[in-house]
Amino acid sequence: MALISSILQNAKSRVSLSSSNVSSYFQRKICQTPRVGVIRPMSVSTVNAKANDRKEDIVIVGAGIAGLASAVSLHRFGIRSVVLEQAESLRTEGSSITLSKNGWKALDAIGVGDEIRSQFLEIQGIVIKSDDGKELNAFGFKDEDKSQELRVVERRVLLETLASKLPPDAISFSSKLAKIETSENGSNTLLQLEDGTRLSAEVVIACDGVWSPTARWMGFREPKYAGHIAFRGLGHFPEGQPYEPRVNYTYGRGLRTGYVPASKTKVYWFVICNSSSPGPRITDPSILRQQAKELVRDWQVADMLTLINCTADDTLTRNPLYDRWLWPLISPPPSIGRTVLVGDAWHPMTPNIGQGACCALEDSIVLTEKLAEAMKSKHISVEEAFKAYGNERWRRVFPLTVMANRVGALLQSENKLICSVRNNIIVPKLLKPRTLTRHANYEFEQTKRNKH
Repeated sequence: MALISSILQNAKSRVSLSSSNVSSYFQRKICQTPRVGVIRPMSVSTVNAKANDRKEDIVIVGAGIAGLASAVSLHRFGIRSVVLEQAESLRTEGSSITLSKNGWKALDAIGVGDEIRSQFLEIQGIVIKSDDGKELNAFGFKDEDKSQELRVVERRVLLETLASKLPPDAISFSSKLAKIETSENGSNTLLQLEDGTRLSAEVVIACDGVWSPTARWMGFREPKYAGHIAFRGLGHFPEGQPYEPRVNYTYGRGLRTGYVPASKTKVYWFVICNSSSPGPRITDPSILRQQAKELVRDWQVADMLTLINCTADDTLTRNPLYDRWLWPLISPPPSIGRTVLVGDAWHPMTPNIGQGACCALEDSIVLTEKLAEAMKSKHISVEEAFKAYGNERWRRVFPLTVMANRVGALLQSENKLICSVRNNIIVPKLLKPRTLTRHANYEFEQTKRNKH
């Protein structure tokens, strides 16, 4: 979450551009030729020669939050899509995500908001402490804006709910992308899966995550490691969890923790530490549990040890944090022809202001509205719709990505003086409800038009 209004405003002002500059940027960059990374090009003749070739109007790569939300949104417009997922089933491992008001607006737009929110507690406020147990600040999220809404949602529930709104054959599991290329006439994108299946798609919506092969093919640089590692989990209390519906934060030097009730029986928690490198990938739950406990063992936060101990193995995760800054005039646009990036595939961001999933949901709504207009009205082309999506969303996600990174750097500081200023001036005197909630005050362009 954000800490200080002036820091955030400064970060946003440094990266904001005028609408005309943004438009000219995308006009200049849209014709950039994609370069091939790990995904290897395939010949058109080979694709056309195989018996297991098939054609699809719209292919969505990735059945994560952005991919499923995009598919559900298109389905509500009466537009069919096929979702390719490399795993054998929905990837429901992991704990929870935080959804603010803008995330709930997106879920409401595709008709699943009420079904999901009814299963999770609305978080009323926040309490921030130092690592010695001293309370630094506390307030309600609605103290200055009654419209705010914050809930912690289990990833599994969100994905399963979205998937349930699609036709039975909409998701193709065990479908890992191996090769990608634009057809010779540029009208279609050619995809080859690892099992040899070949698809010719009129439109490709790439929601294939932080390490998106599609983004690499389109010329994007690799995401950059932010210097922090997050341990996360979901504490389970079968007889009922004992905590009030609020965010409980503790700030230390180079280390912070937090926990938030998600439902009547589950509590989401996290521990974020500094590390010079991402380190090896660790999935063994016993090792993850031990490492998380070691980080907070000397803190006066007994609740954290309790939460870690009562966490189910399948919700324990360790994730190095990455982001990608979409510098103007340097970064490619999010679309080439009729292939477009959505969510983490385009703009991975650190979780420090809780906007990663919310922005991915926003992307899916904006993109599918513009795509549906292009496919049904014929007033604009698909390519023009994707350019408009890029213009609109870049102005939103670039400042937030920078903001999240800079907030994380402040929260994870190991400098004694900076931590003292943070704990004695910034948090108790300058931190206000609007500082944490203003980035959730987003309205879709369609909503703005409807008001006029």
